[in-house]
Amino acid sequence: MKIAKTVKLDRLTQQVQSEPVEAYFHKQNLAIYNQDLLKIDQIESESIDLITTSPPYNIDVDYASNGDSLSYQQYLEFSKQWLSNCYQWSKSQGRLCLNIPLDTNKNGQKSIYADLTQIAKKVGWKYHSTIIWNESNISKRTAWGSWLSASAPYVIAPVETIVVLYKDQWKKDSKGISDISKQEFIEWTNGLWSFNGQSKQGAGGHPAAFPIELPKRCIKLFSFVGDLVLDPFMGSGTTLIASYLNKRQSIGIDIDQGYCDIAIKRLIEEAHIKQTKFF
Repeated sequence: MKIAKTVKLDRLTQQVQSEPVEAYFHKQNLAIYNQDLLKIDQIESESIDLITTSPPYNIDVDYASNGDSLSYQQYLEFSKQWLSNCYQWSKSQGRLCLNIPLDTNKNGQKSIYADLTQIAKKVGWKYHSTIIWNESNISKRTAWGSWLSASAPYVIAPVETIVVLYKDQWKKDSKGISDISKQEFIEWTNGLWSFNGQSKQGAGGHPAAFPIELPKRCIKLFSFVGDLVLDPFMGSGTTLIASYLNKRQSIGIDIDQGYCDIAIKRLIEEAHIKQTKFF
């Protein structure tokens, strides 16, 4: 079926502005926007059920269209802005799964997990819990500090975190359909997740993608079938693939057109959606 420029998706129609939407790509219950998430105005307030994302870490990753080497204060201000946008877009019982490092040592030790969690709470998000992701094939160690000496040793944990936040109310009033198995529920409610990270090659060349296992677990554990999932830093489209394969609606935003193209290619190849019109 040919889809016009105005997004005509089932529930997604109600979640975006009624004016013509310049979606870069959409198919069925999925839409991609090649825009700056600080400026986009197509996402309606209080429309998103779950946000699953991994923002830039400000460690000078070579992204194609976005600088990743702000001063730390600039980075925290940027984080406040996008977290505020996501808060406005989320439903009252909406949730946010935020994948960030425990800490970084680029240009000095930075407690990125603690700092971004505090910023999220200041803009209105409420804290629920933290999942520790053990990336068993990735080590963060880049320096020893003082070797075999108490002078200045560096302690760096080779893990990342998934901060679980919510807007107003944690327990959902609606009785939606959950598709999580008993075994998955038992394993995933244990807040220590161990699975490999994502290679650059496996993510279509994106330099900082997470593996599909991460959004899949967040989506099945924290949302119902048919819910609307957003990834404001879509990158190579992993969250959208996991959403599509698990019968959720999804929106992805990325400022870089090349990454949008990578996401579309992966959706076609890995989720087996049929290619439709670009805008």
